[in-house]
Amino acid sequence: MSADTQPVAADTAVLRALKRIRVPQTQRNRELVLLIFAFAINASAVALVQLGATGEIEPTFLYYCGALTALVLALHIALRLLARDADPFIVPIATLLTGLGIAMIYRLDIAKDSHGWDAFSTKQLVWTGVSVLAALIVVIALRNYRVLFRYTYLFGLTAIVLLLLPMVPGLGAGGNADVWISIGPLSFQPGELAKICLAIFFAGYLVRTRDALTSVGVRFLGLTWPRLREFGPLLVVWLISLGIIVLQRDLGTGILIFGMFVAMLYVATGKTSWVVIGLVMVAAGAYLASQILPYVHGRFVNWLDAFNPEVIDAQGGSYQLVQGIFGLAQGGLIGTGWGQGRPYITPVAESDYIFPSLGEELGLVGLFAILALYMVFVARGLRVGVAGQDDFGKLLATGFSFTIGLQVFIMVGGVTRVIPLTGLTTPFLAAGGSSLLANWIIVALLLRISDAVRSRPRVVIG
Repeated sequence: MSADTQPVAADTAVLRALKRIRVPQTQRNRELVLLIFAFAINASAVALVQLGATGEIEPTFLYYCGALTALVLALHIALRLLARDADPFIVPIATLLTGLGIAMIYRLDIAKDSHGWDAFSTKQLVWTGVSVLAALIVVIALRNYRVLFRYTYLFGLTAIVLLLLPMVPGLGAGGNADVWISIGPLSFQPGELAKICLAIFFAGYLVRTRDALTSVGVRFLGLTWPRLREFGPLLVVWLISLGIIVLQRDLGTGILIFGMFVAMLYVATGKTSWVVIGLVMVAAGAYLASQILPYVHGRFVNWLDAFNPEVIDAQGGSYQLVQGIFGLAQGGLIGTGWGQGRPYITPVAESDYIFPSLGEELGLVGLFAILALYMVFVARGLRVGVAGQDDFGKLLATGFSFTIGLQVFIMVGGVTRVIPLTGLTTPFLAAGGSSLLANWIIVALLLRISDAVRSRPRVVIG
């Protein structure tokens, strides 16, 4: 290049940069408007909780919520600079759901007169800050999510290690299920991070083996059924899920992992027969577990005969489930109002039963609005997967979105007696730092994938 052409090239580069700056960031502007709306609802919820429960507004807690608002705005600014085309609905929905959860947990703490670090709302505020900060770090550090594809099997190994950690002597924190580890004063559920690692592993594995899994099989009942030799991966994941249910007494995580793999397997192969086979295997595993494992059998009894006085009064009976249903009934159509109900009567109302707690004070209308938020969140994630031409990103976005949707279905179905209750948490709403951290990391990964789909739609992994 001659000396005369160098200034021209430099001027062209400057003009391109200025053009990018001048182009309105439609997605980010839309996100900012939705965030302001979410901030207003969250602040109003906390203020109404204080007025309803104590009759006055105490500004200290609102200041803490304001600090979290600043973190979310920092994430928004990072997206403006680094991921201009990321989906504009994901962060506002996650922010609104998290804020509503904090308001409800704070309301329960007021009823129990819990303060300081003993209050679940204080811990939830801290974990929310950590989670949003983790999402910000992922957005900044992970410029190209496709690098995760290189470490497919490393993520699989990491997931296995995380799932086994609660069984290590000295680390297990006890509880009804062996899913917690304790390091000093900190308790954590490594299975929440394991589901992220497993989603990455499943996506990478299925991209590599899709051709073998989509080979022609036997045509029967209008469906193409896979050959016996192709059942290996599904059978292995099924056995791992059963192992989690048997060894760790964690019914929810076992179902969640297997459901996520079946959904990603369907997206990778397009064979409906995999879904049918997966449902049959879930039913068979649930039946075997209910016949062999006492704690699973007890959950089925609580589900089928919840209002039997003997079941209600039994050790580990349906008292909690019945109290939650009564709370939902008390809420009715429009609810009792923030701070006006009695959700604290239900045991563990801040985590396992956060949904009935919200239903009592926000009513059926409020619960439908919350479910609509989840529906839009999952739909946006699935849209990212469908729109992308990158097989790895498509499977990853689909897996994350389906995991959130399935987790909501399992929890809402459990507390409303549609299905037996499991030990999962309601995403973003329920008290629990490990769940909140994992879900906000999923938010960051979905943002990165959606930005890549819109800005570089033709990049495909070979």
